[in-house]
Amino acid sequence: MTVKTSGQVHYLDHAATTPMVDAAVEAMTTHLRDVGNPSSLHASGRHARRVVEESRETVAQALDCRPSEVVFTSGGTEADNLALKGIHWARSAELGPGARIISSAVEHHAVLDPLDWMQQAGEAEVCLLGVDAVGRIDLDELDRRLAERPVSLVSVMWANNEVGTLQPIDEVVALAARHGVPVHTDAVQALGSVPLGFAASGVDAMTVTGHKVGGPFGVGALVVRRDLGLTPLLHGGGQERDVRSGTLDTPAIAGFAAAVELAVKRQSEHADHVSALRDQLVSRVLAAVPEAHLHGDPLDRLPGNAHLGFPGCEGDSLLMLLDARGIECSTGSACSAGVAQPSHVLLAMGCAPEAARHSLRFSFGHTSTQADVDAVVEAIVPVVERARAARRS
Repeated sequence: MTVKTSGQVHYLDHAATTPMVDAAVEAMTTHLRDVGNPSSLHASGRHARRVVEESRETVAQALDCRPSEVVFTSGGTEADNLALKGIHWARSAELGPGARIISSAVEHHAVLDPLDWMQQAGEAEVCLLGVDAVGRIDLDELDRRLAERPVSLVSVMWANNEVGTLQPIDEVVALAARHGVPVHTDAVQALGSVPLGFAASGVDAMTVTGHKVGGPFGVGALVVRRDLGLTPLLHGGGQERDVRSGTLDTPAIAGFAAAVELAVKRQSEHADHVSALRDQLVSRVLAAVPEAHLHGDPLDRLPGNAHLGFPGCEGDSLLMLLDARGIECSTGSACSAGVAQPSHVLLAMGCAPEAARHSLRFSFGHTSTQADVDAVVEAIVPVVERARAARRS
């Protein structure tokens, strides 16, 4: 096996997490030695509270919402759980038992696993919408499902974390509105990559997180309309509108706000930069390996996402062979890494189980360069040949 000798790493897994930006590091470290609890009434507590509320205002301005609509969480997973369970439980009191949650078969596991738990626990009936060959939901099916029986919530991700396909959120909102059903969207991958506005979108709840946009781990937010009922998951101090108890992490929130502000400010420039690199990688890899193919919508997709299938190869083998050459990418969602199962996203898109194991996701971010593309193109042919040989042996 050829191994890297220069020590240079070409990081192409920004969809899993992206390096912190300087603005977030500076904002976070400024408050790491502060002693005040934002819930305390003395001067140190009031200072911490001011940092939190100024950060809330920064996030709200960047996301086109009111400060009071920003509920800080520990990240995207908690925000998704709070939206799904909190909204469903609150609306079930009004709709009665049997209310259904509608989502899609290609959601992140931070949505699918809570839904599965709710269904197994008898808390909700769940309907997962099918998708077409590029991963876009079936709007006709959504329309039919909304008319069948009472629905507590529709949850459809803004952009797919594996194949990058953008969902028609405006049409989802329009269909749900006809039936008076609120819409939640996991916008973790969309933030900073495509234009994203809470008020303009018409959604009722939106999940975002820090570490996907150059902020710290362990902090995110659920943006949720003030008039939408939400049953808490955590009980204790009554922080965050009484729906998310727990001492607020002031330094992390400051870093999160700085990262969100910068990501939104630079969104157009960032999209141009990463889409140019992405398009070049796709065209050059497909030219070098003609049997390879691109998954997801070829046009209406995240600008930094290239999800490629390599027939005759195991994705895990490709991943490790590239890693040995200093190229870091992914077989899909980091949350399911190490699990010997084909991608649920590709299966939902109609791929056979065998074909669903052949893929790699290359994702670009703010530190990506031309050298990253060149490294992949240089390595891909010998890596594919070696992976195929290993599979035949």
